[in-house]
Amino acid sequence: MPTISDSRLQSLRSALHHQFESQAEELSRLSRHASNPEHNGMDRHTVTALLDSTRQALADTTEALKRMTDGTYGVCEACGRAIPVERLEILPHAGFCVPCQRTRR
Repeated sequence: MPTISDSRLQSLRSALHHQFESQAEELSRLSRHASNPEHNGMDRHTVTALLDSTRQALADTTEALKRMTDGTYGVCEACGRAIPVERLEILPHAGFCVPCQRTRR
């Protein structure tokens, strides 16, 4: 794992857990309303897009927590270099450094 202070790592872990809980709650809420989206003023396509986006965010967060557990958190999945802590503080689930992320688009 890259050199991340224990306090920063704990803060990032806490942020990821908070994201996970929020995303799980949102997924549950959207799933309840998926059968009747018009009731909430959203069309079916909007609800489907929100469900897909929330599922992806939850998967990204889960993967980041897994990387923390296995010791690869903060290492770019493409080039193997350390992801700057500043990037992780902004985007705790980041799996790629900025240059590698740019090439993935």
